[in-house]
Amino acid sequence: MNKIFEKDRIILGAYILQPYARSEQHIKELAECGIELIVCFGTPDEKTLDLLEKYHVGCIVTGIFPHWWGGDGERAGKLAELNPIENYYEGKKNFADHPAIWGVDIGDEPSALDFEYYGKVADTVDRLFVNQFPYLNLYPNYASVATNSEDQTLSQLGTATYEEHIDEYIKKIALPYISYDFYIYSLPESIGEGKMYDNYRIVADACRKTGRDFWYIPQVNSLDPNVFTSENKLRYQAYTALCYGATVINWACYTGGWWSNNVLDTNGNKTEQYDKLKNINAEIMKLSGVYMKYRNVDTHLIGFENEAWLHDFPQIKPVKSLDTGVVRDLKAENGRLAVGQMIHKTDPSKSAYVICNVSDAYDKSPSKAKISFSVRERTVKVYSGEGTVSLNKKDDTYEFDLETCRGAIITIE
Repeated sequence: MNKIFEKDRIILGAYILQPYARSEQHIKELAECGIELIVCFGTPDEKTLDLLEKYHVGCIVTGIFPHWWGGDGERAGKLAELNPIENYYEGKKNFADHPAIWGVDIGDEPSALDFEYYGKVADTVDRLFVNQFPYLNLYPNYASVATNSEDQTLSQLGTATYEEHIDEYIKKIALPYISYDFYIYSLPESIGEGKMYDNYRIVADACRKTGRDFWYIPQVNSLDPNVFTSENKLRYQAYTALCYGATVINWACYTGGWWSNNVLDTNGNKTEQYDKLKNINAEIMKLSGVYMKYRNVDTHLIGFENEAWLHDFPQIKPVKSLDTGVVRDLKAENGRLAVGQMIHKTDPSKSAYVICNVSDAYDKSPSKAKISFSVRERTVKVYSGEGTVSLNKKDDTYEFDLETCRGAIITIE
């Protein structure tokens, strides 16, 4: 296994595989759900690792080193003191290699006050572990922020803004990806979308600028035990992430880790989330081969001009329609779109546009959006999670329908 994934497909993962879900049948069903990677796999035993390898599932293991989570910021800036570099050498001594182990966890949601030391940790672990990569996940933008006072070390981010938090990560930690979690359906509706799109903007811009991959953690579970996250809400999270260039999506959570209504219950039985996640993962994998031929260069929000939350996020600049020089007047007749602008990785004359119908983020009144755009003298195809999409064409104008929260890829050659 390469230290970082091959770039021929989207990697779909999930958080947490508890001991009650490690039988061969469980792991077979994990793979059938479209999961290729289990994150935060604690206490790995050889039998389970052998089963993961058999069903072509990798894992990122925890417990190799003393756990580090930023939490409420009380330990910010203390990583070097509490986890000296010798701990990582000791972890290597006690580590038993296995082909199913793709990565080793080095921490979760650290403060920027620890980033300089985390750079040393990541370099050390990368050297020590020949077959595994160091895994580090960051806060979302709804963590608290620092102040210019003595209380700064109590801040979760350790910086005055989230953009500074990501900038510090880029400067001090030489990992080839940026990973963060964002759970829109745990936030009030009045702020959820604005914060989500601003978080996407900041991280996607950083990934484009530095050539890093974008790894994203959405929710399949729910904060409210009485509400299961709907299939369309899963789609909305996944397809918007693809519009911003995500190449790895790690769902939280497959088994018990935090919150309620995970994919399996505490007895290891499937909940209604299993089939929902299986459906979404299958759709994404149908698009994966086309998607991974391109790289994301920009993302556009169409039809958002009247959103009240725009006042709080002035750097988000929606448009009424999109003109890129290749595509003209791309818009939805009756809805909102997120559009990821893509360029072919080896032939810049080819382009693609990843589109999500984001008219109904909270799955209250699903409807179709009629999407139209114009392209001159080029070959145009549209793909969705169900296959090739039929297009209506008149002169240079193309039209197709896209259901709420669903995604599609337009390719232009």
